[in-house]
Formats: sequence, structure tokens, C-alpha cells
Amino acid sequence: MDEKERKRMEIRERLEAQMKKPATKKGFMTPERKKRLRQLLRRKAADEVKRQQEMKEKERQRIISERTGEPTSVSDLSQDELIELCKNYHNRIYKLHEDKWDLELTTCIKEYEITDLQSRVNDMRGKFIIPPLKKVSKYQTQLEKMRQWTYKLAKMDMRGGLKSVRKEIALDDNRKKDESQPEWAAAKKAQKVVEVAEEEADEE
Repeated sequence: MDEKERKRMEIRERLEAQMKKPATKKGFMTPERKKRLRQLLRRKAADEVKRQQEMKEKERQRIISERTGEPTSVSDLSQDELIELCKNYHNRIYKLHEDKWDLELTTCIKEYEITDLQSRVNDMRGKFIIPPLKKVSKYQTQLEKMRQWTYKLAKMDMRGGLKSVRKEIALDDNRKKDESQPEWAAAKKAQKVVEVAEEEADEE
């Protein structure tokens, strides 16, 4: 009995130890660590952005100082030196405008090449460039709809689609009509005329 109880106790202790281990072990990435890691990553990204901005600003200042040159004091210069200084500034400005024009031309050529290549790619794919749509005011669209509606109404008018016929009343036309009628119709008409004449005679 003692051995059985001792074995039971050992098994129970082992099971309890196994149950306690997962409870104590929470894993490597706890919510606090995740939060701290996110903060560190954000801080590092902000520092990187700040460093890049500083580098760009330094580069900008260097290029500006290169192009403009060092400022010179004009108060203690003679007239000949001032003329020479103005000529130097003029030459520098002229050169900068020349460079600017060259850069604008190269960018224009590159933009043209890019659009040409894009149109070729679209032609190969079978896609076509959708033209940019113009904004139209609601008032204009309403007027256009009203015009279309009135145009449709005019088309729907049945009298407008009929041929116009001239009405000429003449004796010759009546004779032609009588001649064009078949014999049985002419006979029927003559019979009616006779009946009407007989009725008039009876009434008198």
C-alpha cells in the first residue's frame, strides 16, 4: 500500500509540475516587450528620417554656397573692382541660366521618351490611354438633356414624317378618277345616283 501511495504521489507531483511549467512560461514576446519594441522601431525610424533631412539640408546649403559663392563686402572696393565684380556675377548668372536651359531640355526629352515608351507598352498590352475628362457643370448637362429630349419629341411627331400633298380640285381630276375606277364600281355609283334621283322624284 505504501508503494502504491508513493507512486501516486510521484505521478501527482509530476503532473502538477507539468501544469505549472506552461503557466510560468509566457513566451518570449510578451505584450510589454512588443510595445517596447514598437517604440524603439518608431524612434529609430524617426531618427533616420531626421538624419536624412539634415543630410539633404547640408547638401542643399553646399550647392547654394557653390553656386552663389562667398559674399564680398562692397563698401571698401574701388569702382574698377566693382565693375569686375559685377562682370563676374553676370557671367556666373549667365552660366547658371545656360545650365538651367540644358537641364530643362534634357528633362523635356526624357519626359517625351517616357510617354513614348508608355504608349508602346500600352499598345503591346492592348490597353489604350483614357483621355482626361473635363468637368462639366450641372447646368450645361441639364440644358443638353433638354435639347436631346426636345429633339426626340420632334422626331416622334407623326405629322412631321408624313408627305405633304397639294390639294387641287378640278373637274379634270374627277373625270380621271371616274375613268380609273373599275367598271363594277362605276356601275354601283351610277345605280346610287339613279336611286337618289328616283327618291327626289317620288318626294316631289
